[in-house]
Amino acid sequence: MQLTLWTYEGPPHVGAMRIATAMEGVHYVLHAPQGDTYADLLFTMIERLKKRPPVTYTTFQARDLGGDTAELFKTAAREAFERFSPQAMLVGSSCTAELIQDDPGGLCKALDLPVPVVALELPSYQRKENWGASETFYQLVRALAKPNEATIPRSPGAKPRCNILGPTALGFRHRDDLKEISKLLMDMGIDINVVAPLSATPADIGRLSDADFNVVLYPEIATLSAQWLERNFKQPFTKTIPIGNNATRDFIAEVARLAGIDADVALAGAVARAAWYARSVDSTYLTGKRVFVFGDATHAVAAAKVAAQEMGFTVVGIGTYSREFAREVRAAASLYGVEALISDDYLEIEARIAELNPELVLGTQMERHIAKRLGVPCAVISAPVHVQDFPARYSPQMGFEGANVLFDTWVHPLMMGLEEHLIGMFRGDAEFHEDAAPSHLGGGVHSLVQAAAPAATVSTAPDAQITVASWDTGAEKELKKIPFFVRAKARRNTEAYALQRGVALITTETLYESKAYYSGH
Repeated sequence: MQLTLWTYEGPPHVGAMRIATAMEGVHYVLHAPQGDTYADLLFTMIERLKKRPPVTYTTFQARDLGGDTAELFKTAAREAFERFSPQAMLVGSSCTAELIQDDPGGLCKALDLPVPVVALELPSYQRKENWGASETFYQLVRALAKPNEATIPRSPGAKPRCNILGPTALGFRHRDDLKEISKLLMDMGIDINVVAPLSATPADIGRLSDADFNVVLYPEIATLSAQWLERNFKQPFTKTIPIGNNATRDFIAEVARLAGIDADVALAGAVARAAWYARSVDSTYLTGKRVFVFGDATHAVAAAKVAAQEMGFTVVGIGTYSREFAREVRAAASLYGVEALISDDYLEIEARIAELNPELVLGTQMERHIAKRLGVPCAVISAPVHVQDFPARYSPQMGFEGANVLFDTWVHPLMMGLEEHLIGMFRGDAEFHEDAAPSHLGGGVHSLVQAAAPAATVSTAPDAQITVASWDTGAEKELKKIPFFVRAKARRNTEAYALQRGVALITTETLYESKAYYSGH
């Protein structure tokens, strides 16, 4: 486990907490010292749950290490069962407790509790939060899921049934995604058998085999369990993540195929306003906007696809901190002709953003801070997130309504720049002047483009170079008439045009010659 100022994922026992907190009737006994109990804040402050997570800590201290910490754990487990009366229990160690090598699973067996006890082995120094959530859900499914004893074929008029797998506590927009996709499936005439882990009980896990197929919404969490269910209960599962208008349509087609039904009815009810806007004259300035995408693998791959295919943006970079899904992200990167960034070092990610000089960043709360320092608009698309990314309003990422939310979230940081043309009317105002940054980025931030653009050079002879670094007064004045949100692009294009032709001093004529050239190309 990497110790850093910022971290994209917590240790794996936090992932286990997300599963336990998502479910009903499950209690997690965690062998952990004081100091490893910070996770309560994640659920009560960030996700704003009305109750603390169902976790009991042993909270051993330094003085306890000279005694019997195993007995301390058994006492905590026994008291947790007596107090909370769970239908199933999870037991495991935190990263610190892992070092003293107690065996929570073996210790609980000695207690002979009258409920299923699932022992978790989560190597804290090798794995991280999403893996911990995936492994915990997988172990629960293995322990509790039972084969369907019914051998009677389903009647011809019966609706197909599915499970929805993957949503957890502290998941990025998981509750809203679940609501959106549940409605979509029901509109298609599909019954939902079990949703897990969110809101599921141990008994619900036992009924997973009653479904015809599984819908996997978050592969980081549910793929391992879905694969096990496919092997053992012959349940296929969906591979398409319904983020964006196009992917939602593909998802409907895939579900219809698995359910053996017609997808036309669901597709007929599609309502996504972004496609209409994309055809409007007001959207033309968005075309080709350079965007950098980073997040968990599921959301990063989906966001890049939406940006390129539905928004008309140019993806200049894509990356993830989810090393387990590096292959999928590299495959996505190849579609856009860029190199994937697989890293959980935020300093490396910041350096890549500065190098690529995007006009929009789609990332986590980490990239939001990075973009703010660099003066670049940013929209959050993935965990890790803070409290502002758990909105009180309905705000899904998936489905047709999710496509509308994505459009608003991504375009508005750019659209706000349209207001900046008013700068010409208020040139003498203290807030609005030529050297001020766009107001929505904060008055003290200056354009990364202006600060980082290197001088361009061209060779006209083996021993001579021309540096295109100067504009004459008239050209600079004319450039300032161009709205700020395309001014940087106009400057880059003009300097590139001058570079190609060996022009050392850019004049007004050069500016308009460049405009004519690029308009024709």
